[in-house]
Amino acid sequence: MTPDTTHTEAIRIVGRFEAGRELPEAMRADVRMLGALLGQVLRESGGDDLFDDVERLRQATIEAYTDESAEAFDRATRIAEEFSVQRADEVAKAFTAYFHLVNLAEEHQRVRVLRERGDDPTSTDTVAGAFAQLSAEVGEEEARRRLGALRFHPVFTAHPTEARRRAVSSSIRRLAELLSAHDAAAEGAPEAHRARRRMLEEVDTLWRTAPLRAQKPAPTDEVRTVMSVFDETLFTTVPHVYRRIDDVLRGEDSGSSAPIVPAFVRVGTWVGGDRDGNPFVTAAVTREAAAIAADHVLRGLERALERIGRTLTLDAEGTPPSAEATALWEELQAAHPDVAHEVATRSPSEPHRRILLLLAHRVGVTRRGDDGGYTDPEQLLGDLRTVQSSLEAAGAHRHAFGGVQHLIWQVQTYGFHLAELEVRQHSQVHARALAELDAAESGSGSLSAETEEVLAVFRAVREIQRTYGPRAAGRYVVSFTQSAQDLANVHRLAQYACADDGPVLDVVPLFETFADLQAAAGILAEIVTHPAFAARLAATGRRLEVMLGYSDSSKDVGPVAANLALYEAQAEIAAWAQREGIELTLFHGRGGALGRGGGPANSAILAQPPHSVDGRFKLTEQGEVIFARYGEPAIAMRHIDQVTAATLLASSPGVEQRNSAAAARFAEVASTMDRASRDRFFSLVKADGFAPWFATVTPMEEVGLLALGSRPARRGLSVESLEDLRAIPWVFAWTQARINLAGWFGLGTALEAVGDEELLRTAYREWPLLRTMVDNVAMSLAKTDPRIARRYLGLGDRDDLAGLVLEEMDLTRSWVIRLTGGERLLENKPILQRAVAMRSPYVDALSLLQLRALRGLRDADESAPAPDPELQRLLLLSVSGVAAGLQNTG
Repeated sequence: MTPDTTHTEAIRIVGRFEAGRELPEAMRADVRMLGALLGQVLRESGGDDLFDDVERLRQATIEAYTDESAEAFDRATRIAEEFSVQRADEVAKAFTAYFHLVNLAEEHQRVRVLRERGDDPTSTDTVAGAFAQLSAEVGEEEARRRLGALRFHPVFTAHPTEARRRAVSSSIRRLAELLSAHDAAAEGAPEAHRARRRMLEEVDTLWRTAPLRAQKPAPTDEVRTVMSVFDETLFTTVPHVYRRIDDVLRGEDSGSSAPIVPAFVRVGTWVGGDRDGNPFVTAAVTREAAAIAADHVLRGLERALERIGRTLTLDAEGTPPSAEATALWEELQAAHPDVAHEVATRSPSEPHRRILLLLAHRVGVTRRGDDGGYTDPEQLLGDLRTVQSSLEAAGAHRHAFGGVQHLIWQVQTYGFHLAELEVRQHSQVHARALAELDAAESGSGSLSAETEEVLAVFRAVREIQRTYGPRAAGRYVVSFTQSAQDLANVHRLAQYACADDGPVLDVVPLFETFADLQAAAGILAEIVTHPAFAARLAATGRRLEVMLGYSDSSKDVGPVAANLALYEAQAEIAAWAQREGIELTLFHGRGGALGRGGGPANSAILAQPPHSVDGRFKLTEQGEVIFARYGEPAIAMRHIDQVTAATLLASSPGVEQRNSAAAARFAEVASTMDRASRDRFFSLVKADGFAPWFATVTPMEEVGLLALGSRPARRGLSVESLEDLRAIPWVFAWTQARINLAGWFGLGTALEAVGDEELLRTAYREWPLLRTMVDNVAMSLAKTDPRIARRYLGLGDRDDLAGLVLEEMDLTRSWVIRLTGGERLLENKPILQRAVAMRSPYVDALSLLQLRALRGLRDADESAPAPDPELQRLLLLSVSGVAAGLQNTG
């Protein structure tokens, strides 16, 4: 982190792996400047000694990374061990801050590239390009019909994988704005100097801000954190996505007549609604979460109406209002006479401006809950369409389909609720509640607090729907669905809670384990005959949503067998839905990390079975992924465009035929891989003593001490069984140990069992499911480090298990390189390879500090009353830093 040579060594590393490819010059300058600012802050805060200690470890880990010799690695280890615990703490903080700055520089470069490159309407990873390809296959009329039915539905969740504090995220966002200001200023100009001075101040803030939360956030804190993404990005960005697509598809006609692009985004949230294993999410929290979201969106709509209204200074003589618009004004004037008088005085001959300003006032009345507000968003949409029609009739087409259309898109997308709040609860909780209720009804028992809370949730959902509309809350996800009865139980509970005055419910089964995925189609065939389900299907035009869990299935049978099982389950469910005339939406419970279904969503979509997408894609977005994909407007627009393009293209005849043919051709390969990978996975996780060994060789227990989220890390108290361990800490702990086992274990053995390298190369080229799996494993393995992994595995006295892990790691690495080509991982993805290579030496430094802390905690005298708090703090600081360095951690 020296002022002028920051990252020179890392650039050399990248060049070594990429045959001369280096960091883009602009990004290199950003990294150098930000690193120099951090170096200055370290000197000012901790003196030259702190700066020199950070540099010693940094240079040693870079040398170890490039040298790969035991001597170089041992030298870096000795430096990490020689620090006092207090100094190690400061060094860990420095590396963590550095990662935040490098991540910022990388994000800034992505935005820079997106703006310089612009849109390529011929690329199939844009909606415009996908539409063109789809039109060529099915004709433009059918392509337009499919475009009109398009739906992309991300659901934000509060799973504890975002290790950064909100204060740290806010500081980074301010730095991003200053970096943009620095870019815009001429070199040497006062503005550039001012931006650099303010960046130095902000880096100092980042350094001095405690990186760890003092206490776990409450569920409502998590709600407010997610709301910041809507306020800063999504509310204004999504309409721009619609407009950009319409611009490309319609050219000069866009903005002068009705758009062909629908409001295809719907945003959901589990934050404040997901109570599976989280006792802190109560009915009261769910009501408060809905109220917070509604307040945010109504404030946003109020400001947007005021902003567009103030610009709509069209004179009545040239742009006369329609009779309907005049009637609307008179209605608003009668309901809000004082405000109407004030607005009319300021805008005496500007009828459309007056209407929009009064609509803004009425939205404000709605937000405050006063008399005279809207009862639902459809009323506001009707008023906006009246204004739009009036402007169109008067010849003001650009205004009708410009700013007013943006307002319509926002209301269609977000309603008065912002995000559709979904409730999730475990099927066993429902079963216990019903047993108590049935017993109480027969006079042989009373209700527990848990059952009373279950009933209160249904009343809360009813209240939310009445206040903010049916879309505000109505999906009820049943985790660990194992029978049709588990789904029918939801309707029985609603009847107990609300009698015949219950909320409108769409009950969504969540199939998570390997066995449940295999049974899913049969369970669905049974439940649709249930009267309450059949009635809801009829009311929705036979629409049904089914959720698939990636995390628990992977923990259940390993990542390879889980991926294959998920594909088969989707194929069977989709075929069943086709036969039954059901409009199916599959809801993908994909986490941020590869071990939890993470990875690029667009390539995963294009690898799905026929009719499993059909223009609708819904997935969970969580933790650090929310801010990485939606925290910056340009990146959010690009992400939505890419995923939506894949969603549109996935149901094209060409893609469906390719996937179907590949699945049939390589069915025997899949069967062999499934059996071999499961056997290999079971030989590890079902070995005697595996669970406590896992807890010893990873910081699994310590991760539970981090104040990451409101939800407990495991369902029970014991680590004797993996059954009670949540998939999140399972993945997170392996990642922290630089092993990433949850993302790759078993693939090497699976490919070895097939054995035919030429066949597997062909499968990698022609079978999208295998290609996606192998590419994701390549990224996962690239973030591992065998030398560091050995040190973690050495913490447990089980050479047999450690050897099994390392042997499988080597075998998987070998096969992945053979299939993807080149001599090292990710040579077919140079940009990703560069990003991993740039970070890895610095992650190594934090891993060595974490190992030092973990070893100290493991070696402590068992008679000690409590763990050493200084070592514990060092470990937790290093966990936060490694998460920042690796990015997709949980």
